[in-house]
Amino acid sequence: MNSHDKVSYTTEDLADLLQVSKLTVYDLIKKGEIVAYRVGRQMRIDASDFEAYKDRMKGGTDRPVVQSAPPQVSESESVVPTILRNQSIPHLPQPRTLQHVIISGQDVTLDLLANAITATSSNYRTLRSHTGSLNSLLALVQGEADLVSTHLFDGDTGSYNIPYIRRILIGREYTVVNLLSRSAGFYVQPGNPKNIRSWRDLNRNDIQIVNRELGSGIRVLTDERLRLEGILPKTISGYENIEMNHLAVASKVAAGEADIGVGIEKNAHLVNVDYIPMTEEQYDLVMIKREDNKALRETVLNILQSESFKKELSTIHGYEFSQMGRILYDTP
Repeated sequence: MNSHDKVSYTTEDLADLLQVSKLTVYDLIKKGEIVAYRVGRQMRIDASDFEAYKDRMKGGTDRPVVQSAPPQVSESESVVPTILRNQSIPHLPQPRTLQHVIISGQDVTLDLLANAITATSSNYRTLRSHTGSLNSLLALVQGEADLVSTHLFDGDTGSYNIPYIRRILIGREYTVVNLLSRSAGFYVQPGNPKNIRSWRDLNRNDIQIVNRELGSGIRVLTDERLRLEGILPKTISGYENIEMNHLAVASKVAAGEADIGVGIEKNAHLVNVDYIPMTEEQYDLVMIKREDNKALRETVLNILQSESFKKELSTIHGYEFSQMGRILYDTP
């Protein structure tokens, strides 16, 4: 075996090699342009399949094509008319076409939803993209995701998600359905020695914060709350200290590298921090409405509205599922 045949890449590797986003790589896999397979929770692409994709994009191949030897035909077979020998044999099973479903968002419930979708039909293969709310909506617009989650607070209306979705998905047909609500608030050091109680406390001279990345729902919540309080981000110590998920934020506070971080309650129980609830987040799912994804949309709604799936999620601390599966907005 050629040593090249033993090499495989992750989706991140291919994104770097092609100089595109990881969601673009997922889209190529979804469309069947690049052959991929799953190892545990990770997608892998063999180097030979990647080279084959590049050759096709160049409009040809410089690798030799191996031709199989023609079959040996006995004298008795040779008198059978060619049209009969070439006739397809009836009742042979047709090759199964897999439908790749890209789910974008960072919450653990999306992993469980991905498993549930796959369990409904062997034709579905789910791929996960752990991307923040705003970038997930943009991926939906660009056709790089099929199902995205969003928890974006709008300070002007005091509501979640719909104001952003309407602006970003303008001119498109879509469905918004509730997944859950969850508590969001402050991670503080045990005993809350700095006596942090409000959003205005983030602007105190003795407070160091750890922040989330641009485009994440928690970052939008933080920025909107600061805007409503009239606080400029540049006046906040630690505002540019960025972590990419809730647990990393909580861990920074636990390690004493920050006095406060904003995140969801569930992760406070995983590290040594106290938690101060500040708001209830609305966490919704968005799907573009197309004729070719009608079955998928119905599958997702059936799962979300099923008692069995609600029961599976009910043990997650800090989450509330009473409205799960309720359609919040549906374009005509």
